[in-house]
Amino acid sequence: MNSYLPVIGITMGDAAGVGAEVIVKSLAHASVYQQCRPLVIGDARRLERANEIVRGKLRVRRIADAADARYEPGTIDCIDLNLIPDDLPFGQLSALAGDAAYQYIARAVELAQAGSIDAICTAPLNKEALHAGGHKFPGHTEMLAHLTGVDEVSMMLVAPQLRVIHVTTHIGIIDAIRKIEPGLVQRTIERGYATLVKAGIANPRIGVCGINPHAGENGLFGYGEEEEKIIPAIKVLQARGLDVTGPLPADTLFFRAGRGDFDLVVAMYHDQGHGPVKVLGLEAGVNITVGLDVIRTSVDHGTAFDIAGTGVVDERSLLEALRQATELATRRA
Repeated sequence: MNSYLPVIGITMGDAAGVGAEVIVKSLAHASVYQQCRPLVIGDARRLERANEIVRGKLRVRRIADAADARYEPGTIDCIDLNLIPDDLPFGQLSALAGDAAYQYIARAVELAQAGSIDAICTAPLNKEALHAGGHKFPGHTEMLAHLTGVDEVSMMLVAPQLRVIHVTTHIGIIDAIRKIEPGLVQRTIERGYATLVKAGIANPRIGVCGINPHAGENGLFGYGEEEEKIIPAIKVLQARGLDVTGPLPADTLFFRAGRGDFDLVVAMYHDQGHGPVKVLGLEAGVNITVGLDVIRTSVDHGTAFDIAGTGVVDERSLLEALRQATELATRRA
């Protein structure tokens, strides 16, 4: 059994949001230090302010490099980029905070590529602030793909009893249908399969959603999208011995997956996959980017500007994201 504790780089996200508070609350749990070595990439003063807000007892250690970290319970090791002024208000859109959120991610990618950290776990950023800060990405997933030089990644959402990987994500529904094609469907399923095998599921059972209601019902709905865009990919993977079923009607597939019939659901577009996961509760959901050189997990909630700075944010999603990052991290002896 490998006793190595992976180093998880935690990026602070948008400093005007709940990121600093959710990190401080999570790292107050001694159990985190029993499963991994958490290293925050962000702003030390913001973490100290968050610690005051949640009435925490943690100390923040400013460090310049991962090699300087001590990983002691009760202390947060922070690679301090020192980008956020003390008077930056919580809950307000800020281009400065948007740029800082990008810089935290960029530093985390550098650390991952240098082998200093084994996985990245991200607190939420605000897309509007990110754009205002000069970084025109739809979200974390696309930004990480750009920074790591990877052409194509997939978003996987994990909730209790349900895992969903998406063929398309942050594009409009008409564009999504246009973009879906057998090669993309096949590569998405392969990325999901590889991730679950790495997580210890030897032969994952994969259920694939159709695009249309009732998966087209043999041409009754739609214009043959299932036959044209999905079925060829499934046939290729079945011929290779993968346990892939579909295309299936999305409504019953999610029910069956929740019941335990499938280890992974393949959703064709954003809302098809996100809706069922969000119903199960934001506090336990985790967003995983698969296909990168380094694993990346994230909370499945936003910056929550409405409660930022109040200390009431629920840390369970970040605790689960840290657990998933630990399970999937690049293992080093």
